[in-house]
Amino acid sequence: MPVAKPLFSYRRYWAHRFGTAPFFPMSRAEMDELGWDSCDVILVTGDAYIDHPSFGMALVARLLEAQGFRVGIIAQPEWRDASAFRALGRPNLFFGVTSGNMDSMVNRYTSDRRLRHNDSYTPGGEGGRRPDRAVIVYAQRCREAFPDAPIVLGGIEASLRRIAHYDYWSDKVRRSILMDAKADILLYGNAERALVEVAHRIAKSGITSDFSDVRGVAFLRDAVPEGFLEAHADDIDSPDEGIRRKHMQHVPTVIRMPAFEQVADDKELYARASRVLHKEANPGNALPLVQRHGDKELWLTPPPIPLTTAEMDGVYDLPYARAPHPIYKGQKIPAWEMIRHSVTIMRGCFGGCSFCSITEHEGRIIQSRSEESILKEIETIRDRTEGFTGVISDIGGPTANMYRIACKDRETEALCRRPSCVYPDICKNLDTNHDPLIQLYRKVRAVPGVKKVNVASGVRYDLAVESPEYVKELVEHHVGGYLKIAPEHTEDGPLSKMMKPGIGSYDAFKKLFDEAVKKAGKKYFLIPYFIAAHPGTTDEDMMNLALWLKKNGYRADQVQTYLPSPMALSTAMYHTGFNPLKPVRRGVSEPVDTVRGLKQRRLHKAFLRYHDAENWPTIREALKEMGRADLIGPGKHQLVPAWQPKGTGGQGEGKRVGHKGRQKPGAPKGGTFLTKGVLPRRPPGAG
Repeated sequence: MPVAKPLFSYRRYWAHRFGTAPFFPMSRAEMDELGWDSCDVILVTGDAYIDHPSFGMALVARLLEAQGFRVGIIAQPEWRDASAFRALGRPNLFFGVTSGNMDSMVNRYTSDRRLRHNDSYTPGGEGGRRPDRAVIVYAQRCREAFPDAPIVLGGIEASLRRIAHYDYWSDKVRRSILMDAKADILLYGNAERALVEVAHRIAKSGITSDFSDVRGVAFLRDAVPEGFLEAHADDIDSPDEGIRRKHMQHVPTVIRMPAFEQVADDKELYARASRVLHKEANPGNALPLVQRHGDKELWLTPPPIPLTTAEMDGVYDLPYARAPHPIYKGQKIPAWEMIRHSVTIMRGCFGGCSFCSITEHEGRIIQSRSEESILKEIETIRDRTEGFTGVISDIGGPTANMYRIACKDRETEALCRRPSCVYPDICKNLDTNHDPLIQLYRKVRAVPGVKKVNVASGVRYDLAVESPEYVKELVEHHVGGYLKIAPEHTEDGPLSKMMKPGIGSYDAFKKLFDEAVKKAGKKYFLIPYFIAAHPGTTDEDMMNLALWLKKNGYRADQVQTYLPSPMALSTAMYHTGFNPLKPVRRGVSEPVDTVRGLKQRRLHKAFLRYHDAENWPTIREALKEMGRADLIGPGKHQLVPAWQPKGTGGQGEGKRVGHKGRQKPGAPKGGTFLTKGVLPRRPPGAG
């Protein structure tokens, strides 16, 4: 793995003499109170400003402050004109622009493209406080406010749209967001290293600095510099690719991606570009990528080097106020209410699920904090966070149980090009030891004043079965009635496109879980999540999943219909009909059935809610078309009854109850509770 400059080793900018801001200013009056005549960096975000490391803008601001820069924040500005973007004056160095903790389109629209009316990152949960495609709109307003101020893009919306990408909401391939926003540079992923380096370079030499040696950035060039070898995108799957890659280590090399104009018109080329991007994801061996956009070359440097444990501690130990800005006094912000008593212990995910944006943004290498840093934060929550009752609501990260799990050999890790460490099977080089996490749990529980520590992050169950001791620890101390896990499906077809393990892994985990529950004398249940309409899913697959749900006594309250997020591998499948998990070449690319029509998407969703009488007419019609009318009837082995309660499903048949008020066979029971547990919908965009 290449060596990176330590994050906190830079000489601090001269403005460090102003000290630490209790909260970063959001107005001129607050700047005056701090004694500032100007801000060095102004951050624009689509979220309310909460000074806590779970909110990206606060983390970025505190990190820049630690480097000596004065930071101002413009949170959820009125975007219809540039006035709000002038509130703090012109930044001395640059505007930093993000949509916030979520992609603005995922935040605003459902998988059926319906408008959401709430926003968890806004006071009162009010919807509509950020524009669609917020990064583009905010960048344009910054340019209007101060035409000569540099603009740096960051955050998940910019990160997942850094190259030409399929956009589900407009149903077309869009250019890199860097082009549409007319910004100067884009930072992708968890960009602490790039942020600090870029900020110091701009402070020293301006935005015209050369950033080609900074990892984790995208910028525009007129042409590929002389002396570079251009490798074609086809070459990554050639038989001699390994030999050529060794040669490339001694010659400056860039991989030529199919141009924007090509991937916009040719779906097979789009699938190939997606495969290339994901193959070049390991910071130990990734090469720069270049993609032509009109008369410009979009240049992507290799992914950033992961933070060390000491650097992670440094980032999370910064002097956060750990509260919303005083401007929101008296207003509840749902996202803050949810996380204020939780602790992030790691980042990254090596699961590689094709539909999930975590890997594209945070990377596959797990970055973990030290026990000391985590325990210190828990003590801070206990002592400083309002409303703490002794319960830590969650201790985890993108997944609950990847803390300190890594490749056994760092050299092997630096050479690896697998998209997942656990699919199709757990890699023999992966150290699946859960002992560090078990020890951490025990130390956290021992903190004075802590009564309960919940694990609310999703447990990677195929990893958990490698440690029965972890499952036992989880059940005895960290489950609060229900435990969320995500098998996503039961059938091999969709699971192979999701890069998820077979349902046998779920069964193995459930057996361990149930044994631990029985031994502990508890009444706990698993909450499995499932996705409807994922690429590679047939109507028969959904029918079989519904039968599995009924057999096992599960009735989903709300369900997740697949949403194609920008840049994900499954999004490439959805858009192109080809499988980028395998080589993409003319004539031999593997086709993938996709669920695109609204009628079929709703059918797949209906199968997940087979118990809802509103869905029975749709399911009956589909079963007849599939030649499975034998599944219509009152039997336990059948899926839906032949009758229809009055006032449901648009049919008006029959009655809801039978003779003397008894419920008719097959009629839905009241409420949403199910035999094994309630299945709520996961947060939008979650993996």
